[in-house]
Amino acid sequence: MKKIIWIIVIVIIIIAAVLRLKANHDKINKSNANSGISAIVNVNVIQVEEKEAGHTLNLTGSLYPESELNIAAQAQGEITSLNFELGQQKSKGEVIATIDSKLKQLAVDNARISEAKLKRDLERTQNLFNGGSATEQQLDEARNAYESAKIQLEQAKKQLSDASIVVPVSGIITQKFVEMGDYINPGSPVATLIDISKLKIKINASEANVYQLHKGDKIAVTTEIYPGIQFLGIITFVSDKGDDSHNYPVEAEIINSKQNPLKAGTFVNVKINDINNVKGLFIPREALVGSTQDASVYVAENGKAALRKISVLNSAGEYLQVLSGLAKGEKVVVTGQINLVDGKEINIVEN
Repeated sequence: MKKIIWIIVIVIIIIAAVLRLKANHDKINKSNANSGISAIVNVNVIQVEEKEAGHTLNLTGSLYPESELNIAAQAQGEITSLNFELGQQKSKGEVIATIDSKLKQLAVDNARISEAKLKRDLERTQNLFNGGSATEQQLDEARNAYESAKIQLEQAKKQLSDASIVVPVSGIITQKFVEMGDYINPGSPVATLIDISKLKIKINASEANVYQLHKGDKIAVTTEIYPGIQFLGIITFVSDKGDDSHNYPVEAEIINSKQNPLKAGTFVNVKINDINNVKGLFIPREALVGSTQDASVYVAENGKAALRKISVLNSAGEYLQVLSGLAKGEKVVVTGQINLVDGKEINIVEN
């Protein structure tokens, strides 16, 4: 019996506490109402405009050399001279190393002597043939021998020239694989050279962005290495195939600057202006309540603020394009939103 009485007492106490809390809540609400918290809020508004505008696309990428190649030996032998060091600028056609060429030079000299002798033999046979003292077959044999000697001379010259390792394009030496006295074979790498007079920018564009990019689009490139400096370039390639993450390879090109030289491997920001210049509805960015992914605005309707869900296209500009949720001419609140709730009375202040 005592347990039942205690339970009844506890229940009565809980009920009394709930009633007291409700009374306090009602009292506070009444006090707020009398204190003017629900007063009309002053706001500034702007009309939803229809206009033609583009947006800016911001991407990131890295710089790569215009070309990068390994310079390889074309002949076999011992290196007898080296004319390069790491970091040196080399011009197209410049000799950077030579391979022992004594035997190759002797082969050229021998082939030249043989070619000269067979040329004289051909001339004599031609004279004899013209005088009727040599047959046509003898003339053909003399001619073939001379032509063969010319070919052998050209081959010997080629082997001699292969002993000189030359730079195929202008650039900077970034790797050195050999030293004086090394014995190398045809195909052995001697040095790596890069050309950074122009630089490629490699970008991985998302599926949402890649459809806005086209070969020939102009770009503005910036880097934290040179604050305030802008490099101009152009898109040279947009891939038609993405990876499993729906990223698409894109390449652009810029000319390297002599005043502000860039290095391959540098991280850069790429800006493309006036993407898809379109006509649509636009509102100032400051009118937005929430994020661009979950956007709302307050619309002025009959002296009250109506919270409206909308869909917008994000951009780096001052204005946002409205995709849905607003109509041309409607007035959206641009200042005073912090004091608003849905249905709050407002007073529109003229600018």
